[in-house]
Amino acid sequence: MFSESANLRRVKPSATAAASAKARALRAAGRDIISLDAGEPDFDTPEHIKDAGIRAIREGKTKYTDTDGIPELKAAIVGKFARENGLTYKTSQVNVSPGGKPVIFNAMMASLNPGDEVVIPAPYWVSYPDMVLMAGGEPVFVPTRAEDGFRVQPAALEAAITPRTRWLILNSPSNPTGGGYRPSELKALAEVLLRHPQVWILTDDMYEHLVFGDFEFATIAEVEPALYDRTLTMNGVSKAYAMTGWRIGYAAGSEPLINAMRKVMTQSTSNPSSISQWAAVEALNGPQDFIRSNAKVFEGRRDLVVSMLNQAAGLKCPTPEGAFYVYPSCAGLIGKTAPTGKIIASDADFAVELLEAEGVSVVFGAAFGLSPFFRISYATSNALLEEACTRIQRFCGSVT
Repeated sequence: MFSESANLRRVKPSATAAASAKARALRAAGRDIISLDAGEPDFDTPEHIKDAGIRAIREGKTKYTDTDGIPELKAAIVGKFARENGLTYKTSQVNVSPGGKPVIFNAMMASLNPGDEVVIPAPYWVSYPDMVLMAGGEPVFVPTRAEDGFRVQPAALEAAITPRTRWLILNSPSNPTGGGYRPSELKALAEVLLRHPQVWILTDDMYEHLVFGDFEFATIAEVEPALYDRTLTMNGVSKAYAMTGWRIGYAAGSEPLINAMRKVMTQSTSNPSSISQWAAVEALNGPQDFIRSNAKVFEGRRDLVVSMLNQAAGLKCPTPEGAFYVYPSCAGLIGKTAPTGKIIASDADFAVELLEAEGVSVVFGAAFGLSPFFRISYATSNALLEEACTRIQRFCGSVT
């Protein structure tokens, strides 16, 4: 009889994927479901990027490539980091993987020994701790507060670091909260990290270009050059360029780490799709104006959702700086009774009862390590968002 490995038994299935799957199943059964659970832009991949992929197929660029990326894409990534982040890398310091998640997984597999600790501010993207566990490490969670914009504070970071700490994972703007770190806040965290030279930093900058208002994106190696040699600066084309299905993530860091990540890839995924890599070259080197336009659309949706959720009984929704998520508190509904007669004892109960009563699918906060909250992705049309928020208001009003 089949038995899972001990490492795999430490891992939970993705809660966001499970929420999406349940919503699809209910929709297939005839329910009117609005899914606000998927972290995926609803915009189509721009035509010039699609054309580059088609051109790569027609030109026969469909063979194996170098394990961690074609030279042309690595050069485009070097140019992006110099142009947008003031960071200077050589192509030998660049890794290209089949998606952002494999970048993180490869880094953890390449560097962690049993018992090594990885500090992860909570709430966190659901995959961080489980990738650490699969690599044999131990996640160490540092709770944040809504009052601090869900940003980890220097004193809390200091308290979480031990001699066994190997990494800090820092995500800005954040999935699930949309919260972002300003340069001064990154500088304060850097001062802590400079006191602990054994700690490396993985910055997940996937939502770099989806920022709103006067918020200006910064990444920690840019803010504190003294951390350059032990920072893996990660990004990708999935969110800003609406290329989730193309599966291209990338990172830059020290050559020994990049070489170790390549070694992992040689015995696992091998190279990312050749076609996707050529499309990503065009994404990074081609026109960029649509990114700002898309961000403005997301900003309008954010304002709509925040406003409507803050009019719902028992909910409190902060206004995030970026990404396309909000992370409202449902603390005002905990302990109350849903229309089914069930007591809402947790944010998981809230999500289940909301889906049952109103057909709105969200992801409960415990999946991200901080309760009682829930995550909404507003990467869908204004019409659907208005309808979903109206249903949420109705549900909250029906809770007694």
